[in-house]
Formats: sequence, structure tokens, C-alpha cells
Amino acid sequence: MRFNSLFAFTAVLLLAACKPAEPPAPAEQQASEPASSVPEQQAAAPSRFDIYATVRLTADLSRLDERQKQMIPLLIEASQIMDGLYWLQAVGDKDSFLATIDDPRERRFAEINYGPWDRLAADQPFIESYGPKPLGAQFYPADMSKEEFDAWQQEGKDGLYTLVRRDDAGRLLLQPYSEAFAPQLAAAAQLLREAAELASNAEFANYLRMRADALQTDDFQPSDMAWMDMKSNPIELVIGPIETYEDQLFGYRASYEAYVLIKDLEWSERLARFAQYLPELQQGLPVPDAYKQETPGSDADLNAYDVVYYAGHCNAGSKTIAINLPNDEQVQLAKGTRRLQLKNAMLAKYNQILVPLADVLIAEDQRAHITFESFFGNTMFHEVAHGLGIKNTLDGKSTVRQAMKEHASALEEGKADVLGLYMVQKLRENGEITDGEAMDDYVTFLAGIFRSIRFGASSAHGRANMIRFNFFEQAGAFSRDETTGTYRVNRAEFEQAVQALSARLLTLQGDGDYAAVDAFVAEMGNVSPALQADLDRLAAAAIPVDIVFEQGSDVLGL
Repeated sequence: MRFNSLFAFTAVLLLAACKPAEPPAPAEQQASEPASSVPEQQAAAPSRFDIYATVRLTADLSRLDERQKQMIPLLIEASQIMDGLYWLQAVGDKDSFLATIDDPRERRFAEINYGPWDRLAADQPFIESYGPKPLGAQFYPADMSKEEFDAWQQEGKDGLYTLVRRDDAGRLLLQPYSEAFAPQLAAAAQLLREAAELASNAEFANYLRMRADALQTDDFQPSDMAWMDMKSNPIELVIGPIETYEDQLFGYRASYEAYVLIKDLEWSERLARFAQYLPELQQGLPVPDAYKQETPGSDADLNAYDVVYYAGHCNAGSKTIAINLPNDEQVQLAKGTRRLQLKNAMLAKYNQILVPLADVLIAEDQRAHITFESFFGNTMFHEVAHGLGIKNTLDGKSTVRQAMKEHASALEEGKADVLGLYMVQKLRENGEITDGEAMDDYVTFLAGIFRSIRFGASSAHGRANMIRFNFFEQAGAFSRDETTGTYRVNRAEFEQAVQALSARLLTLQGDGDYAAVDAFVAEMGNVSPALQADLDRLAAAAIPVDIVFEQGSDVLGL
């Protein structure tokens, strides 16, 4: 029962795949009004055009047979349909919106952000005449208030897969995704069925057909169950309306997205064993038994992939480097979750962002503790930690997601971050991890907070990181040198802060007290002037905030 192999084989990856960071390529960057209107253009600050480093998404396809290689373009084409649907959910018709922008750099920035709002600057409009980003995106009528929605006596109004619209009399009504987007979903479903005909793996073929049906019926649970049973296929597809981050009004509605991935079978085999420790770690959480009464599914697994295509929500602004799915609480309790580590994207962020960031903000004598092994490990255990804690409130009235409303995602991401580090602590204490040092994990974790804070307040990950930064600062987990403007980890206080924040977040989730969470986020979710000044130093040093992709069948040579 040793975890030594985790850090041993991450070191192998680092030696084999980690190249010196290339200079960040200048990336051309990235409604209150309907997207069809033509607002007066306001130029974005030129510096914003350079916050994304361009990364070419490739993978070793040599292990795939010819039928599998024929399958990938079909999956990419289906993913592109998801991309178009996400545009409709986020801002409106893509082509109509982009046609209003004359400047090519500004248009590219709008493409990256899927709209006129800068997702890594708290959704501030870079085309100012659009005004603030609607909290409900295009999921709800623009003139609908929270009070009107709360007073609406409609079963299923908090559903994941419906739009809220008005009828001819102005009354609210629900429109299923499968009805609102029927032509696009029919086309995507047909592509998945064609891909299934090329699949030699029976479980993958079955999943593709079931997912095709789900896209057209909005019944995703059976295909989620089938996805959990699919373990060995070298090609992976995540597709559909999945995350609820775009719905900042309530956090109810799911956005369309897709990933096409190539599985690293050797890495995945090594990683899969770690999920077996979830039940033991659940029982050790630093909260009363009532907050850990649920047992994580025993059929969870952990895999490594090279991602070859991002589409929709996951491609907007900051890019995901690890996935933990499905989100369905019933599936999680029955079968656990699958954790997908996107190692090529992860390595790109480590090289292009984390290392140069540490050279600016981390104390010089602690920079040696910034390692790819710890970056990979912290990210991996973050995803595993999503399976810990509690999915339903203690009073049994709702899921945690429903009770927390628009704060659900930020609280869950914050929980996963701090519990991931808690897991590393416990496994080191028990002698299960012996390679590297705990300080590697802690200092890399601190640098990772700075990396994610730059995603801005509109991102669930960004809000979660701001909460953790402020909580850790108040606990003395790190200190700042006023002369050099660098930060250092204070180990004893840092370890105590991990325990304290773990307990706080788990308790807030279990209690399901929205008012308490709302107050906590308001208190802890802000960037101080001193921190903002330090983040501005990163911008002045031209360190990218995130990455953007060159991707597609042509990039893969297919």
C-alpha cells in the first residue's frame, strides 16, 4: 500500500516529456444586449491580447489502429457542435456576434472568451457598450429577477437541462435542451453513432450510442453509468451539458462542452490504484461523523490522458487540466467518479506559467520546492478529493449543489483543493508517500494559488483560490517579505490551516446554510490591494495567465 510509485513515475514523465519552457508565444486574444445588435466598439487594452500562451495539442497516435484514427475526426466534429451550442448558451449566435467586431485581435480575444467579457478579469466587458455579463447568461429571460424565479411554482425549475423562457403571455416556462437545440443535437448524435460503428471496444461503442440517445432525450444518467463501466478504451470522449459554472445566477443550468482524449494506458494503470483509499480517507476527515456519513463509490478510477480537442465551456478562458466526472450525485454514490489527468495540458501550464510565476513571487530559497511532481500530485489529489465529504445536506432536504446555488461550484472547488492537500499530508504521515518532501507539495500549492487567482472572480476556481489565499493569510500559513515582495510557506501554520479550512468548508456544505456561505464568500472571496499589486507584477513580467490551443484533425495529421 505505498504511493512511492506516484512520484517515481511523475519524475519519469518529467525527464521524458518536460522540455525547457519555450518563450510564451504572443497569443491573439481574447450580453446585456442581444448578440445580434451591433454595439459601438471599444478597444481592449493591448496588454490583454497577450495573456494566453499558444499550445499545439498533439498526441502519440501510433497505438491506434486505422478505424480508431477514422473515429477521431467524427468525435471532433461532434465536439464542434457542442462548441456552437455553448456559444448560444453564453452569448448568442457566434457568427452574428463576431461579425460586429472589426479589429482582428479583438475578434480573436472574443473567440477565446466566447463573448465580449474577459473571463480572466472578473468578466469585465472589453467591448464596454455590452455592459456587465448577465449572471444567468442565456439560460433565463434577461428581464427575469431572482425573486420572480423563486416565486415561480414550477416543478423541476432547478433542472440541469432546461432553458427558462417566457410564453406569449409573458409567463415563465421551461424548454428542454433536447427541444431547444434539436437540430444540432440530432447531428451530433448521428456522428456519435457513426463513430460507434468504428469502435472495436464494445463498451465504448455502447457508451457512444447511449450518449447519442442522451443528447436527444436529456436523460444522461444511464450513459453516465455506462461511462463509469468503460475502463480500457484508448480513445475517450466527454461530451454533453456538464458543468454549471456559466449559470452564475443560480448555478443550476449545465453548459455544453466536449473533450477528445487519448488514453495513456501505462500511466492510467499505475494511477488507478489510488482511488481505493477513498473510504479510509473519508473516515479520517477532520469533521464530526455526520459530515462524512456517505461512503465514496468503490468503483472510482483515475486515468491519464493527452487531450487533443477542447470544445465549449471547457475551452472558454482558463483551460481545464484535470476532470472529475460524472457530477450526478446518485452516480457518484453508486459508482464513484472517474478522474482524468490531462498531462499534456498540465505540463504546458507548468512550463509556461507556474515556473516563471514562482521566480517572481516565491522566496528564492523556497523555489527549489516548485516541482512538476508536486504540481501533478496536487492536481491529481484535487480530483480525487471531489469524492470526499458529503453530497447531500444533513437535513436531507437537498443536494449540496442545490442548497449552495451560485456558490456551489466555488465551494466545491475550494473543498477539493484543500482536501487534496490534506490527503497528501495524511499519506505522508502514514508512510504511503516517501518520495520528495512535504514542503514541495506546500510551496507548489502556494504557487498554484497565485496561478489560479489570476483566473478572476468570475471563475469558480478563481473564487475558491481567493478564499483559500485569504484564509491562509489570516492563519499565518505564509508570510510576505516587504523588501523582495516574495512569499514563503510557514510550515506549521500552513499544515494547521489545511485542517481548519477543510473542516470549515465541509461543515458549510453539510449544513446547507446558503446565508452562511454567502457571507463567507463575501468576506473571504476578495482580492486585497496588496495582492492585486503582486498580481500586476506578473502581468508586467509578461507571464501568461493561461493557454490557448491550436487543435483539430489537421493538427493531428488526420
